[in-house]
Amino acid sequence: MNPSSDPGHGHSPAAWIAVTVMLLALSVAGIAFFLGVWWLVIAGGVGVLVGWALGFVLAALGWGVKGPKFQPKEHA
Repeated sequence: MNPSSDPGHGHSPAAWIAVTVMLLALSVAGIAFFLGVWWLVIAGGVGVLVGWALGFVLAALGWGVKGPKFQPKEHA
């Protein structure tokens, strides 16, 4: 496959950090939901939105798939 045509599939620091933050926030919100701690459910929802925005910010700073700070690894 031509490396210039590969979309990257989200294998970038921006994507990994965004997904990690969102997974942690969603996990906290899910546990808090079953425990009935509603302020923590809302905080987890806000954390998901923060993770989503963080992905865009990091991509804009050059850590996205096509960013200048990201060097993709060659696949064997």
